[in-house]
Amino acid sequence: MNRTGKQILFALALLALPFLAHAAKIGEISETTWTDQAIDFFTMQQPIVRTALTGSLLIGFCCGILGSFLVVRKLSLLGDTLSHAVLPGVAMGFLWNASKDPWAIFVGATAAGILGVALVGWIKQTTHLKEDSTMGMVLAGFYGVGICMTTVIQNMAMGNKSGLDKFFFGQAAALSSGDIELLSIIALITVVVILGFYKEFLVISFDSGFAQALGMPVKVLHYALMALLTFAVVVSLQAVGVVLVSALLITPAAAAFLLTDRMHWMLVLAAAFGMLAGAIGAFVSYLSNNLPTGPFIVLGATGIFLLALLFGPRHGLLPKMLRRRKQRQRIALENTLKAVFHLSESSQFKDQVFEIGRLATERNATLHETESEIRNLVKADMASRLDSRNGPEMSGQAQFELTKSGWYRACEIVRNHRLWELYLTNAAQYPIDHVHDDAEDIEHHLGEELVHRIEERLENPIHDPHGKLIPNRESIKL
Repeated sequence: MNRTGKQILFALALLALPFLAHAAKIGEISETTWTDQAIDFFTMQQPIVRTALTGSLLIGFCCGILGSFLVVRKLSLLGDTLSHAVLPGVAMGFLWNASKDPWAIFVGATAAGILGVALVGWIKQTTHLKEDSTMGMVLAGFYGVGICMTTVIQNMAMGNKSGLDKFFFGQAAALSSGDIELLSIIALITVVVILGFYKEFLVISFDSGFAQALGMPVKVLHYALMALLTFAVVVSLQAVGVVLVSALLITPAAAAFLLTDRMHWMLVLAAAFGMLAGAIGAFVSYLSNNLPTGPFIVLGATGIFLLALLFGPRHGLLPKMLRRRKQRQRIALENTLKAVFHLSESSQFKDQVFEIGRLATERNATLHETESEIRNLVKADMASRLDSRNGPEMSGQAQFELTKSGWYRACEIVRNHRLWELYLTNAAQYPIDHVHDDAEDIEHHLGEELVHRIEERLENPIHDPHGKLIPNRESIKL
């Protein structure tokens, strides 16, 4: 597994923590049915619901967009480092005026996050340590300091009312109007900066060396992006928590990464997935008094990632499995057509009707397997059965013939095979007795354009290295 995969798995491993979380839900509801609670949520009559939902949507938006740059730059572990590094800053912000002032905590946490990122860069530049080792040390060190500071605060006279425990696993219900204002400002700054410097961020994300050669301020852009990430982490702590915010940074972006290979679409999808995860977490949390908000936001993002992993059109496991199955069926069908061509070739192309038993011998297959192959050819309209029975059972003496399209495809497969053998012996100096297996693999994947180029390079040959005819479907007709 490559480094990016390990980092994503490391972030997703944090998802086991929701079961240890004890954060409160959005609102405490009296004894009502879950349907009544769902209706109450969607009508959004209660201010606490509107505040929690708005905050969750803004958090998902910011984390989705900025997390995309972490994923493509293979810096997924940096999100975890940032989320843990800001904890001492949260405690310092609280001590500033002995209250949970959103702006004071934001300033303190941002300063701690930027210090953590700078420390990672400094250790990497001045030592021989790898970047992942450096981030792991900074993560653990800052988190340890933060735990000690929050513990001291909890033991102080005003500590039992500090609410700092909510920063560990998050509580969307604790979001205030000041938090929403801060979230809106950070979301606006994120959009303006990303749109204004999109090309620059795109270049440094995929090829920082090329960006430096163009004269771009790579370090300035890097730290600007790190500052935005720090902002996103800090404003997400209240609803998602220190422990889980890194997963919200990576998971929506990882899901988007599986669905597109265009950066602008990845940003759009990641933002949409982050917002959807926020809405899911807020909704599920509202259904019961015992379901926390932050962990369910992350679980919502994980559900989206699993759907992308299973059903993504290009990289999804299920579409891949279906494509491989379809490819195996196509190759088996083409091998059958090739065997029919060989039978016809052995009779100087006089035979047009073939027995299934004879084809089974040519294919070195059982009669049952050959019967199944003929049925597939008939379904593909490349062959027709000549026996009078219409049932599924066919005997070894049952006869069939290829249709025009089936014969043309058989000629193409044999032509691809023999052209590739000739190309390997002439251009690559392969021994004649070593070209067959390679041609067996490549014959099913050669496109018509590449075949024409090979024919032109070989000056339209007629015979392969073994002296056999290279078929031309226009000149060989049954």
